[in-house]
Amino acid sequence: MSFDDQTIRRPSRRAFVLGSVGVMGLAVSACSTAATRTVVISDPAEARQFALMYGPMPDEQFPIPGIEIDKVPPRFRRQRVDFDTAEKPGTIIVNTNTFYLHLVEPGGKAMRYGVGLGRAGFDWSGRARVGWKRPWPTWTPPSEMIARQPELEIYSAKNGGMQPGLNNPLGARALYIFQNNKDTLYRIHGTPEYWTIGKAVSSGCVRMINQDVIDLYTRVPPKAPILVI
Repeated sequence: MSFDDQTIRRPSRRAFVLGSVGVMGLAVSACSTAATRTVVISDPAEARQFALMYGPMPDEQFPIPGIEIDKVPPRFRRQRVDFDTAEKPGTIIVNTNTFYLHLVEPGGKAMRYGVGLGRAGFDWSGRARVGWKRPWPTWTPPSEMIARQPELEIYSAKNGGMQPGLNNPLGARALYIFQNNKDTLYRIHGTPEYWTIGKAVSSGCVRMINQDVIDLYTRVPPKAPILVI
């Protein structure tokens, strides 16, 4: 597994992990080592909405920059949608075919988010629950991962893991997925690599734009049920 992967302790299956970066007014600037580009949003209403959802979050423990609007297709941006399901409100449904995460709401609605998935993540489906939630979590690679990538030993449990921050693979928030009261090592979490949303990346769990995982974090009730299909 790669840097942001986690291994599930079930029949030799691996986890699937989730993403983030700038919007200011009507223009979006890149926040990376690449050359800065400016993308102009022609619809002022769309620009305002996008800036509210995906603009900078300076009040976070680690200030989060806004993201580039052209890097996230409209269908993968956060939105409330009609959603017909027998699952009860508060349930998280991850669809590995559509790259959507739905949080079921009352009245036939759901909050829908785009997600990115590690290719290994397509091997798992089923029911689970949110074991716990953490803001700005520490990341600890499993021993199997360290065995393949010895350079990650510095982030082992005995060394305290990787401390929280913008470069931490778990991003701004993490929901820890439990099944039968055991940690599966699957995570729903943020990532600074927001351009991977809607894609199958080389490794990882269920990754979300940092702004989206913060929004989801505030909405998800304790021990929320999870369905992965």
